[in-house]
Amino acid sequence: MNKKERERYRNRLLKKKDEIVDKISETINESKEVESGIAQDVADKAESSYTKEFLLSLTDTEREQLLLIDEALKRIDKKELGICQRCGKDIIKKRLDAVPWTPHCIDCQKIEEEESS
Repeated sequence: MNKKERERYRNRLLKKKDEIVDKISETINESKEVESGIAQDVADKAESSYTKEFLLSLTDTEREQLLLIDEALKRIDKKELGICQRCGKDIIKKRLDAVPWTPHCIDCQKIEEEESS
């Protein structure tokens, strides 16, 4: 991968990171709004609690994605982006274009998913 391609991926990753951080901030603010609302009865309190948990659970996926993005940015600096972290083979460009933070080629991703289930 040449320098121009690395910069293009870096820009995409940083843009995605900013989007996720903005979304997490928004979710946390919405959670605080739900928490500050005055619940009249047990049903209202239960609904408020559920809504807060739901909003906060949305950020788990984004947090994981942020970690993957940060790792991908480090791989760019090491000139390792596009190389599978499991088998060492090149990740196909089509996959990298779709998911630039991916640490694995398609075959190794399938293995990772099978091992984690």
